[in-house]
Amino acid sequence: MSRVEHVASYLLSVSKPGTSWSITPLKLQKLLYYCQGWYMAFSKGEPLFNEDLEAWEHGPVVPDIYFKYKHHRYLTISTEIFENKNRKGKTIFDKKQLDILNTVWETYGHYDGKYLEELTHQEDPWLETPKNTVISKNKILKFFSQQAQKA
Repeated sequence: MSRVEHVASYLLSVSKPGTSWSITPLKLQKLLYYCQGWYMAFSKGEPLFNEDLEAWEHGPVVPDIYFKYKHHRYLTISTEIFENKNRKGKTIFDKKQLDILNTVWETYGHYDGKYLEELTHQEDPWLETPKNTVISKNKILKFFSQQAQKA
């Protein structure tokens, strides 16, 4: 299983500052939520990363990633170099994981953070979770599995 830091770094590696494909801290959080949800829906409930998402005022958030990038405030985060290997040379993401990450990027990557925030505010995992508490992976799985069946 990958770590959320790897997912964030991958997303930042494909971002394009100065375009609608740039990433702010708000947008990054929502993209992480969509990566987790869609991966779980197409992987029989297996999470992409273990770290929890919490239901904050502005939508789903992974606290560690929030604190890592919060100094950017509402500004664009620079691209990052991502190599799909860990320190031991082992692959971080397999083909299926990369396919889902790329599909999430192609589907949501051109939207800004505020639009994605509004989208998450209409979805059950955030709506049904008390603010500032963990969004259960079961709620995420249920919601995205239902969405996948509609597609």
